[in-house]
Amino acid sequence: MSATPGPDPRRARARRWAGVALVLVLGGLGIAVFVTAITPHGSSQVIAPSTRATEVPTVADVIYVHILGQVMRPGLYELHDGDRAVDAVAAAGGFTQTADPGGLNLARLVSDGEQIVVPAVGEVPAAGSASVPGKVNLNTADAAALDTLPGVGPATAAKIIAWRQQNGRFSSVEDLLDVGGIGQSKFESLRDLVTV
Repeated sequence: MSATPGPDPRRARARRWAGVALVLVLGGLGIAVFVTAITPHGSSQVIAPSTRATEVPTVADVIYVHILGQVMRPGLYELHDGDRAVDAVAAAGGFTQTADPGGLNLARLVSDGEQIVVPAVGEVPAAGSASVPGKVNLNTADAAALDTLPGVGPATAAKIIAWRQQNGRFSSVEDLLDVGGIGQSKFESLRDLVTV
C-alpha cells in the first residue's frame, strides 16, 4: 500500500499569496469607488489663468480679490497687479456647472480690494465690481459704465479706455487730468464719482 503524498507546502503558500493579492486588489477598488462616490460631480469648467511673463512679484504687486457666486471655491485670493478676471476665476477653481460665464468680462483687469460676483445662468449680473460702492472704477469700467458719468460721452469714454490701454492702470483719480479732453473743471465734477 503506497503512502498518499501530503499537501505541497509551496502550493499552499502560493494560494495564500494569491488570496492576499486578491484581497488587496478588491480593497483598492473599493476605496476607488468610495472616493469617486464622495467626490463632487458635474460639468464644472476650469478656467486657465492668463499667460503673463513669469516674474517674481514684489509686495507692491500683490493684490487681494474677493470672488464669490458660481465658482468652485469662493473666497479671498491673493493675485498680482495686472491679473485679469480670468485669473481670479482660475484661482477659485473655475466655474460651477450653473455659472453664466458670459455674465463676467474675463479679460478685464482686476484691482486690489475688488469683489467679483459670478452669476448663475438667468441671474442678473451685479452692476460692476467697483471696490467702492456707487463709484465707477476707472481701471475696470467699460465704455457703457464711463458713459454714465456727467460730462462723459462716448468720445471721452473711449479716450479714458485708450489712456488705460496705453499707460496701464490709473494709480489715482488725479490721473484723469492726463486724459485728453478732461480739464480741471470736468475733473472736479468727476472726482467724487470715480475710484481706482
